[in-house]
Amino acid sequence: MSSPKVEVAIKNCCPTIGEGPHWDEVTQSLLYVDIVTGGIHKWDSNTGVEEKINLDGSVGFAVPCDRGGYVVGLNQTISHVDWTTKAVTTLAEVEQGTKNRFNDAKCDALGRLWAGTMGFESIPGIVSGGEGNLYSLSADHKITKHVGSIDISNGMDWTDDNSVMYYIDSVPRKVFAFDFNLQEGTVSNQRTVVEFPIGTESTYGLPDGMCIDAEGKIWVACFSASRVYRFDPETGKTLQSIEFPATNITSVCFGGKNLDELYVTSSSWKLPEDSKDKQPLAGSVFRVTNLTVKGRAPNNFKG
Repeated sequence: MSSPKVEVAIKNCCPTIGEGPHWDEVTQSLLYVDIVTGGIHKWDSNTGVEEKINLDGSVGFAVPCDRGGYVVGLNQTISHVDWTTKAVTTLAEVEQGTKNRFNDAKCDALGRLWAGTMGFESIPGIVSGGEGNLYSLSADHKITKHVGSIDISNGMDWTDDNSVMYYIDSVPRKVFAFDFNLQEGTVSNQRTVVEFPIGTESTYGLPDGMCIDAEGKIWVACFSASRVYRFDPETGKTLQSIEFPATNITSVCFGGKNLDELYVTSSSWKLPEDSKDKQPLAGSVFRVTNLTVKGRAPNNFKG
């Protein structure tokens, strides 16, 4: 069996924090953001052409909408962006008067958006603790808060039968699971499924973005550890480790024509000068091939 192959898909495309990769099956494009610059990037895998727009503020995620355009986490708002006109329309706003911002997001099987916030981050991975919350936004733009006292709201995904939602809060270094009610759009029975032990900071870092594969196993990007790990959420055991030529790996998604490629974002934000010299590819998007599993296409926002 051949081992996974890591290559650069889009070189040095993010001057700050590359995040939120989302594979658009219709256009065979990769959507991702560069958080601090407010950049939304769209890379066509067929042509290699990349387009981008920059918004005024921090952008934590961008997800295609069924009606066209994108739903984005812009500062403390969830907004709609028209790619052609660059018009930005606020759909919901939370936590006004704070320095918090939206971070990561995904849509469930009914096209409901789930997005979390985090406190102000002056140093990578260091935030004002417990200031984040997890929200959902319905297709008719009703926002609901589900979980509070979060440090850094991060990756999420669902099992095939939509009975479980996995969710990451980075600072306690845990992957949680909730019982998930798709019809009601509610979560309950929070528990820990993967916990990074004390003393593993250099090898496991902070769990960041994540996705789930067709076998129900979860892939977690590990910030400050140069790695993506595949875990079994039933046992909490590590199944696979893939190393990258950048320390701060941020998020991961499946893509490609057969959904058998892994796209991995990274950060170059506030790297020490000596680290920049050692990892010139920091801020690139990487692609992993020769995997033995496939992923699933993500959901668009129905609103």
